[in-house]
Amino acid sequence: KSHEELLIPPTPCHAKTNVMFLKTHKTASSTVLNIMFRFAERYNLTVALPADQLFHLGYPRTFVAHFVEGFKTIGQNYNIMCNHLRFNPLEVKRVMAANTFYFSILRNPIPLLESSYIYYKNNVPAFRSSKNVNEFLASPTKYYHPADYRENIYARNIMWFDFGYNNNAEDDTQYTQAVLKEIEQNFHLILIADYFDESMILLKHALCWDLDDVIYFKLNSRSQDTVQTLTPESEERIKAWCSLDWKLYLHFNQSFWRRIEETIGLEVLEKEVDHLRARQKELMETCLSEQEAVRKDDIRNKALLPFQSGAADILGYNLKQDLDNRTLRTCQKMVIPELQYTSYLYAVQHPHKKRKEVGLPLLWTNFQER
Repeated sequence: KSHEELLIPPTPCHAKTNVMFLKTHKTASSTVLNIMFRFAERYNLTVALPADQLFHLGYPRTFVAHFVEGFKTIGQNYNIMCNHLRFNPLEVKRVMAANTFYFSILRNPIPLLESSYIYYKNNVPAFRSSKNVNEFLASPTKYYHPADYRENIYARNIMWFDFGYNNNAEDDTQYTQAVLKEIEQNFHLILIADYFDESMILLKHALCWDLDDVIYFKLNSRSQDTVQTLTPESEERIKAWCSLDWKLYLHFNQSFWRRIEETIGLEVLEKEVDHLRARQKELMETCLSEQEAVRKDDIRNKALLPFQSGAADILGYNLKQDLDNRTLRTCQKMVIPELQYTSYLYAVQHPHKKRKEVGLPLLWTNFQER
């Protein structure tokens, strides 16, 4: 290259505004959804929301375009898609623009299965009929019956299922390699929930967003005392029982770190993670009356109560009492649970449609002044 060419500063990138996030289960994906919703509001983007009274895009059925509210009239003009769906690339492409950035998030199948067990304890036959997670893992096939496979998706290879594949498939090398390759072709980036802050920095760089776009308060987490301790035997059994998810995780955990080294480097990553955490702490001090998430019974404003499931105590937040309007808005958006936020955005985007019932008091009675 000539000397002159080297002096030209790198072109500043533009924030990507067409983004599809495949929301996987029990992987910190509710926190990511909140980030996506706030970004959509900041840039006045159109979100592909679930039609009618649904809060997910047809899940667990395989996604089809008409699961999106307004698809017939809005067509391929959606910017953001991030509610739960079972991935189906051809149908998603009918909804999202051609230049859409696709990403998803995975989590280590060991803590993932324990989390699923607690959260879906009452819904999943295989979990319901076992005493605790270790008993279930001692002989999964005793509790997991192929006939119930629809209700049992959370009990085995749930990530594999969310990506659109058969979670009871034979773990055959040729097959798994083909699937991993296909996922790599369909997605620009796969994040790792176990390194959530690092993931947010990588996402920020990939999408050319600001630090404030990826600041978050952890949503939909549960109190420590509902966590069951897995025995070392159970941990090993998960790797075998959920071997498809295990392969998926190992593969993309590797590519995640490779991607960081190739794009930002570990040194910059560490600096930015510190920056993110400092900014997060600052916001928590501004917004929250306790500097942390609180148990469901301690949430004062019931409109901010997250959906409760299974044997989990899903935590939420209390906002400070005397915030000025603008700060209150910002803080509310940081802590509003998924169902309430979905319902709110739906009312903004589809004012003539019947509101989605969350079964909780509404946060914004007058949400025109944003």
